[in-house]
Amino acid sequence: MMKKLIPILLLLVANIATAQNAVNKYHYVIVPSKFSFLQEKDQYRLNTLTKLLLEKYGFIAYLDTDSMPDAVFESNCTKLYASVEDVGSFIMTKLVVVLKDCKGTILYQTAEGKSKEKEFKIVYNEALRAAFQSFDQLKYKYEPQMDSENAVEKQVSPQETVVLNENIDKESLYAQPIPNGFQLVDQAQKAIFKMLKTSNPALFIGIKGTITGVITSKENQWYFEYYDKEILKSEPIKIKF
Repeated sequence: MMKKLIPILLLLVANIATAQNAVNKYHYVIVPSKFSFLQEKDQYRLNTLTKLLLEKYGFIAYLDTDSMPDAVFESNCTKLYASVEDVGSFIMTKLVVVLKDCKGTILYQTAEGKSKEKEFKIVYNEALRAAFQSFDQLKYKYEPQMDSENAVEKQVSPQETVVLNENIDKESLYAQPIPNGFQLVDQAQKAIFKMLKTSNPALFIGIKGTITGVITSKENQWYFEYYDKEILKSEPIKIKF
């Protein structure tokens, strides 16, 4: 029996180490103001509790409706995106906490937090706190990364850096993961597009207001293509993942 348990334990340790290395690169976590399995924003204060528990374990967490410093807003792909998912049944409530990167890749998922309580506010609170106990093993600690983008930024003058950032802010849209794809927001966090995944990773269903078309990548450039009075139109868009 012990011989069978050793490989399983080693695998668990290896998985935790891999998740830790991935998660430690991120300083900030964005928590949605509404979870998909609930009907209202911050229902039962579950979103606020998620934010507070992430902060307990060392993350800097924001609800997606919070005002954020420029450093947080502009670093779209240096943020994690948290979600809480209900994986339970009618008999028992089970919640898991998931951390994803800006492309929707799962970097860490907790064990199931369980509760058999009947009152919704109590059962969700209890199950969420139980799920967060997995963070004791994760032992998160932020480790700043020096990437090529930062290295180039340090080589230019302060004035040049300001100009570059202004151009990015005005022109780029920031991709935020949503179920089945992304939403593209501007600097004011206003949603401009929805991008819904297809079987082709370079092709998305694009929705802009009442207009539906496709968002496609051609030669490292993204385009929103749609028909307007039977005329095909193609608009270049800059997306920052």
